[in-house]
Amino acid sequence: MCVFRVHDPFHRAQLAIAALFCSLGFQYATWASRIPALKADLGLTAAEVGVLLMAAGIGAVASFPLVPVLTKRLGSARLALLSALCLTVLLVALAAAPDYPVALLVMLADGVFVGCLNVAMNAQGAALETRYERNAMARLHATFSAGSLLAALLASGMNAATSSVAVHFGVAAVLLVLLAAVARPGLLDEDASAASAASAASAASAEGKPAKERKSGGAWSLPSRMTLWMCCAMAFGTVTEGAMNDWSALYLREVANASAELAPTGIAVVSGMMVVARLFADGWRTRWGDGRVVLSGSALAAAGLAFALVSGGVAAALVGFACVGLGCAAVTPCVYVAAAKQGSDALALVAAMGTTGLLAGPPLIGFVANSSSLVWGLAVVAAAALVVSLASTRIRWTPAGG
Repeated sequence: MCVFRVHDPFHRAQLAIAALFCSLGFQYATWASRIPALKADLGLTAAEVGVLLMAAGIGAVASFPLVPVLTKRLGSARLALLSALCLTVLLVALAAAPDYPVALLVMLADGVFVGCLNVAMNAQGAALETRYERNAMARLHATFSAGSLLAALLASGMNAATSSVAVHFGVAAVLLVLLAAVARPGLLDEDASAASAASAASAASAEGKPAKERKSGGAWSLPSRMTLWMCCAMAFGTVTEGAMNDWSALYLREVANASAELAPTGIAVVSGMMVVARLFADGWRTRWGDGRVVLSGSALAAAGLAFALVSGGVAAALVGFACVGLGCAAVTPCVYVAAAKQGSDALALVAAMGTTGLLAGPPLIGFVANSSSLVWGLAVVAAAALVVSLASTRIRWTPAGG
């Protein structure tokens, strides 16, 4: 079966790009699932954990001006592979960090390469859809969630086998190298990425966008109002998703009083629901339209998480986390598709905001948790999901059947 898939050009490229998405989800959730252990090993407070996560967000922001330059010089394929390998090295470095300042530096660098990989792999995904004229983005994002799920399951198993973070991260690094090896042969070349950008810009022009909203002559243009709403939806959507990865284990352990072995299952529940939902998301988009899917999904995430926080307990938390995974599953794929129609500049900006929300949002939760409680910190996440619902009403989406 695998041989058949590899011989088909579309499936070969899809498998390679999916390996990148899986790699990013796996690397991110691997260290996020061990935040309680890192917190204990380094003797950190909740606020210091927030600063540690903020360092990753600052690194992501620092990557914004680097990504266009690196993409032009290396191409999205090589940039993606380089970033994936650097993230593997940084995972090992985090496990070996002797103190808090070194851990901050590692997380700063981690944010930079997460930003690079996020933009590069989504550029590859957009190029895949353009070249073969087939929907693929939702399923590619499903592999990101699958990577997070795999990391959570590995974390649970390693927790049961050993308390050593270094051993856990060493095993994870081997798997990341294997994913990079799977990705390398099938990635699309720079011409495919350029074709994607040109097609997106052409589509925006065909829809009658004002000149200031289009990419012209290769120069970066000011974002349109609708692009800013997309950035808002993407940022707050990834805040919701990222907070579940970073804080669900700690919530289960310290608030819901779950065991150390059960704590990582919060990530597993969120990621598992996102995998399942994203496998069906393209069908939902066709049937109900992107706007309705994003609006109803983000509202479900907010309501489900609010229920979990009010009810308390492990069972309620897992139900609420499942609602977040199901509701947020289609947000980022739909926003990426909408951004691609506005041109390559909008796509890059929205991807950058996604990285910012994913990495910079969770530290905010840490600051709120330190000043009040983690329950109030996750209440901020529920509010972020409501913001996504609001922003979704201001975006021009692909209609039902589109």
